[in-house]
Amino acid sequence: MKIIRCLSILLLAAPVGAQQLGTITFPTSGNAAAQPHFITGVLYLHSFEYPSALKEFCEAERLDPGFAMAYWGEAMTYTHPVWNEQDAAAARAALAHATGAPTPREQGYLHAVQALYDTGTKPARDTAYAAAMQDLARRFPQDAEAQLFYALSLIGLSQGHREVPTYLRAGAIAETVFAHQPDHPGAAHYVIHAYDDPSHAAIALSAARAYSHIAPDAAHAQHMTSHIFLALGLWDDVVRANVTSLHVMRSADHAMRGACGHYAEWLAYGYLQQGRLRDAAGAVDACASTKGDVPSLATMRAAYIVGSRQWSSRFAVDEPASSAPGAILYLAFGTGYAAVMRGDRANAARSLAVIDSAIPRVEEAGSRTDGRILRLELDALLLASRGDSTRALSEARDAARVDDSLPFPFGPPVPVKPPHELTGEMLLASNRPAEARAEFQLALARAPRRPAALLGLAQADAASGRTAEAADTYKQLLQIWHAADADLAELAAVRAGAAAVP
Repeated sequence: MKIIRCLSILLLAAPVGAQQLGTITFPTSGNAAAQPHFITGVLYLHSFEYPSALKEFCEAERLDPGFAMAYWGEAMTYTHPVWNEQDAAAARAALAHATGAPTPREQGYLHAVQALYDTGTKPARDTAYAAAMQDLARRFPQDAEAQLFYALSLIGLSQGHREVPTYLRAGAIAETVFAHQPDHPGAAHYVIHAYDDPSHAAIALSAARAYSHIAPDAAHAQHMTSHIFLALGLWDDVVRANVTSLHVMRSADHAMRGACGHYAEWLAYGYLQQGRLRDAAGAVDACASTKGDVPSLATMRAAYIVGSRQWSSRFAVDEPASSAPGAILYLAFGTGYAAVMRGDRANAARSLAVIDSAIPRVEEAGSRTDGRILRLELDALLLASRGDSTRALSEARDAARVDDSLPFPFGPPVPVKPPHELTGEMLLASNRPAEARAEFQLALARAPRRPAALLGLAQADAASGRTAEAADTYKQLLQIWHAADADLAELAAVRAGAAAVP
């Protein structure tokens, strides 16, 4: 069964030429024919290109059926620590062939991966694996692969959520390897993952600048740089990185999602921040045309509605159908947000009821409590539309407290309307600019250089008599919007604000 499955992978895989994926040194006992495929598999593994890594490890197994580390590599393709995904059954089937590792070092790798796929719960197995990798890294301090896979195992302990002290431990290990091996894809990649939040992203900027050049033929490597760029609000770099990642993906004919997947979501979000609403709409349209991956379409659509402020656009009015609870949340939120902003309280109330019905199903699946945040925000907007500003502000602040209590996500804001930003806008509307200013500053601490929060901050400063501060923020907005659509609604007011102080 194992041979048949690997054979099907090799037959279906599209042939590719030599790939530029970085450089590693990983000597093993595989024969001369199998070793290059093993090395390429590990290079793909470090860039989370799991289908391509699996193909290479299968080829190494074919060329050297007794090569135990090739089966280790195959098993490693079935665990995705950052994404909290694992296929233990497939990994155990591969490891059944991993016998006779001839050296203590290779035996250590196999012992660790066997702990990863042993019996017990996933968190317990992840913990056992991290302990085994720590032991391997201690015994072989010059083995960069042992150090880096140990660092990645630490990130995996968080089960898909950021646990800052552990992430920082992983980052320190990866930084050390990166300093000595600046062309190592795993070193650059894991530095980025360890520090991709606004408080730490600057530490990883050099790794982000390097990673795309280290592994130009890995689509994920091109995208991954944008984790740091987004956390720092470098919107031109966010867009450039994801345009490149999609190009690499399509060129390589990867069996990965394109127009309606992760990279496309980030690209559309970057376009919105640049004020390129037409390009953002094109990305949403491309996603919708694939007729797949509804969760991505739901979040892209909601982000577009909130970011474009076009409350009667076709995206705002036409709601796609979905049976996925998470998608239902975001579809309803986008529809309800636009409805309340154009004064259609009846449709907004209907969207709120849909969110209420979807929340239990989402939370049962163990997701972040996005639904509670979205529900509080939409209810706050409805209350404000009815003139109940006191209760509206209370709901918005409750949404912000929930968001603040959750592990910091990587990427675009998980609640597509950051709650502190919404609270600031409500305070501005209530003529309380000083309080609004504080909320916008909190929003910018969590999403640096996000134009909607910058615009609110500038307006709050202008209303408070801080003319110079407002002008500086308006000038920052103009820099971000240097390629914005010429008819972007806010552009004229921003230019006027920037010119208020020479």
